[in-house]
Amino acid sequence: MVHIVEIKNSKDLKNFISFPDKLYKGNKYRVPQLHTYEKSALSSSVNPAFDFCEAKYWLAYKNKQIVGRIAGIINHRANEKWNEKVVRFGWIDFTEDTDVSEALLKIVEEWGKSKGMSKTQGPLGFSDMDLEGMLVEGFNEIGTQAVIYNYPYYPVHLEKHGYSKDVDWVQYEIKVPNEIPDKVKRISELVQKKYDLKILNFKKAKEILPYADQMFNVLNEAFKNLYGFVPLTEKQIKHYVNLYFSMVNPKYVSFVVDKNNEVVGFGLGFLSLSKALIKAKGKLFPFGFIHILKDMKKNDTADLLLQAVKDEYKSKGVPAVFYAHMMQAFIDNGVKTAISSHVLEENKNSLLMFTNGYDARQHMRRRSYMKHL
Repeated sequence: MVHIVEIKNSKDLKNFISFPDKLYKGNKYRVPQLHTYEKSALSSSVNPAFDFCEAKYWLAYKNKQIVGRIAGIINHRANEKWNEKVVRFGWIDFTEDTDVSEALLKIVEEWGKSKGMSKTQGPLGFSDMDLEGMLVEGFNEIGTQAVIYNYPYYPVHLEKHGYSKDVDWVQYEIKVPNEIPDKVKRISELVQKKYDLKILNFKKAKEILPYADQMFNVLNEAFKNLYGFVPLTEKQIKHYVNLYFSMVNPKYVSFVVDKNNEVVGFGLGFLSLSKALIKAKGKLFPFGFIHILKDMKKNDTADLLLQAVKDEYKSKGVPAVFYAHMMQAFIDNGVKTAISSHVLEENKNSLLMFTNGYDARQHMRRRSYMKHL
């Protein structure tokens, strides 16, 4: 019999965070999240999304052993914006036991119904900055620190319990060329000249900070009509700047600005931490940070974590500008492979950025499921 226990204390939360490390022990494809990051994301005293979200977390036990976990989240701003009554589920992991997965999903559904919700969606987080989407293709591919990995039986269980596809995100593995293709160069130069744009060249991470708010404002504008998105608040923006910008390597950041020095588009790249995080096993200490620092300095793989373009420039080729700039940085620093961000499959313009002129293969697909309650 499956016993569901709500997280009520720090010990339970620690077990909640560490459970996947045991479930995926020895798996060479899953990239563990740092436990410190997970704790901050799940803590109401730290994560500013709790200004408009409420959440509960549960562990599943069977024979006194932890066999699953799940989070239930109600994002009131999202529900107001999209005129829906949705309870999200996230942080879902479970053993290959349909009784366990059913009990976990059921507890979120019941909590959602008690709050007046009429639909459940997931896996989703508090915001688009959290991990989202269940892996449905690419189980033998190494993920990135920005996406979810799960066993192949996960989606089978979801569908058995009445869940169906809501949307899919896809990712591409891109071979970094020896030189930027002539076609891409021409487009980049033409776009810059035609619209009086330029690329900012940063030498230190602190030089990016004055543009951080502009970057997130562009993101808010560009993402506003995307699945489940809610604009980030000023408090959230400050939180993410503090969380991520100390790790940014300016070599792999590309901001495109207009004649008034206003950001019109950007791309953020990071040297891949996937292998380092696998070695670190979710922990910075005692030795995890050594693996991370090493891969942050030298790496043959990079992750394209985030990119966005202001609405008025979306059809003007701006992605070609910052993408070519980032690719040149990869070439100059010995990067051989770039992994795209996860992009909604219907977002054809964004997908073209990864495939037009480059040798790329779609290697992973993730899905958000839904069920009417």
